[in-house]
Amino acid sequence: MMKRLPIIVLLTFTLPVLCWAQTDSAAKAAAATAKSNAEVEKKAAEWAAGLKLADAGKEKRVAAAVTTHLKTIRDWNNEHPFTTVPAGINPATGNKLSEMDRQIIANSAMPASVHKDLMDILNKDLTPEQVEYILDQYTIGKVAFTMKGYKAIVTDLKPEEEAKILEYLKQAREQAIDYKSIKQVSAIFEIYKTKCEQYLNSNGRNWKELFKAYVNKVKAEKAAAGKK
Repeated sequence: MMKRLPIIVLLTFTLPVLCWAQTDSAAKAAAATAKSNAEVEKKAAEWAAGLKLADAGKEKRVAAAVTTHLKTIRDWNNEHPFTTVPAGINPATGNKLSEMDRQIIANSAMPASVHKDLMDILNKDLTPEQVEYILDQYTIGKVAFTMKGYKAIVTDLKPEEEAKILEYLKQAREQAIDYKSIKQVSAIFEIYKTKCEQYLNSNGRNWKELFKAYVNKVKAEKAAAGKK
């Protein structure tokens, strides 16, 4: 009995400490979630307000749909880290999958209904232009920014080429809204930028030469400006 006493005493002191630590950890996690939820709700409300709708009901529904969607993609991302995808190679390139590749794969497994539920509400309550506004908020205006870049690089871009590139970029935008971070959004856009460049090559352009010429031009302009 005497030999067991120190263990009993030890447990008497350590168990309350362990319980307190677990309670404290749970409280911090709950506080972090509450803070994140508040930020998401604020962001969704600002996006909906930016539409300047003359219908409070529509604005409320849009904000609620965006809030639900943002929380869902956040939770899915957090609950499915890149480690849930086995390390391996990209079968298209043979390169080893990066952590970003694996995270993209994990997030792409999110149920399609998450995307559909959002788009159904947006398409029901908003005009096509207003839907595009919301999608641009998710992707920080990457469609217009990227298109501007293509026009700067391919100065004689034909109308049909511009239309095809815009089509690809809009596809990228809608797919990218289901990813949490701007780095993931950019990774989705890279997929479609590759398609754009392949399209230009197949249309008689030489993307590498065009891009090289653009870079040299920018460098020359910077050098000239520095001499003034």
